[in-house]
Amino acid sequence: MSHRSADRDEVAGFPTLLRYVVYKRFLLLVRYPANTLAQLLSVYLFFAVIFFGGRVAAESVGAGAGALASTFDGLIVGWFLWTMSLTAYFSLAMNITRESQWGTLEQLYMSAYGFGAVMVANVVALLVESALWGAVILPLMLVTTGRPLTVDLLTVGPVALFALLSVVGIGFVFGGLALVYKRIENVSQLMQFALIGLIAAPIADIPALRYLPLVQGSAMLQRAMQGGVRLWEFPVADLVILAGTGVGYGLAGFYVFSRASDYARKKGVMGHY
Repeated sequence: MSHRSADRDEVAGFPTLLRYVVYKRFLLLVRYPANTLAQLLSVYLFFAVIFFGGRVAAESVGAGAGALASTFDGLIVGWFLWTMSLTAYFSLAMNITRESQWGTLEQLYMSAYGFGAVMVANVVALLVESALWGAVILPLMLVTTGRPLTVDLLTVGPVALFALLSVVGIGFVFGGLALVYKRIENVSQLMQFALIGLIAAPIADIPALRYLPLVQGSAMLQRAMQGGVRLWEFPVADLVILAGTGVGYGLAGFYVFSRASDYARKKGVMGHY
C-alpha cells in the first residue's frame, strides 16, 4: 500500500472535511461582523433606492405603482438571484486568490483528501453561504415592497442551485486567471454587470440565450416566484437545460482553473504577487 493510500485511510471522511470548510466560511462571516453587516446593508440600500426611485418615477408620469407591479416583481426576483450570484462568484474567485497569496493553495494540492475533494467542499460551502445571503435579503425585499411572491422552497431551491453552479464555473475561470495574471480585480469587477445582463437576458426574444450561464435559471425562477410554477410543472426540456448548463459550466470552469493552476505551478508563479 502506498503512503498516499495509507494517508487517505487515516484521515477522516469527506463529511468531516465539508463540515470544517463550512465552519471556516461561517467564522469569516461572524469574525468580521461590521464588514458582513455593511455588505448586507449596501445590497439592501441599493435595492431600496432602485425600487423607491422607480415607484416615484412611475407616479410622476401618472402610471402608478400598480402599472409596474410585474416589473417590480421581476426586480425582486432578479435582485434575489443577483445577490446570491455575486456571493458565489466573488467568494470563490477571492478565496482562490487569497489562498494563493497566503501560500496555502499549494498545500491544498498535498492534502490527503486530494485537491478535487477540497475544491468540491469549498464549492458546497460557497453555495450554502450564497443561500444564506439570499435567505436574508429576500424577506427584507418582500417586507419593504409588500409584493406577494411565491417562495416554494422545493422549486426555488433546485432552480437556484443549478443557476449558481453555472456562476461557480465563472468564478473558477477568474480564479484561474488570477493565478496566472495576478492583478485582475478591475476585470473581475466587471462581472457583476455581466451577471445583471445574464439575469435580465431577453430569453423570449432570443431563445438561444438560455444556454448561457445563469440565463435559464433566472427565467425559471421568475416563472416560479411570479407565476407560482412548481418544479415538476416545468417542461422537461427546461429542466434538462437548467441542469446541463449548471453542471456543464461548473465542470468547464473547474477544468480551466485546473489548467491555469498547472501552468502557474510550472512557471513557478503560484504564490508570487
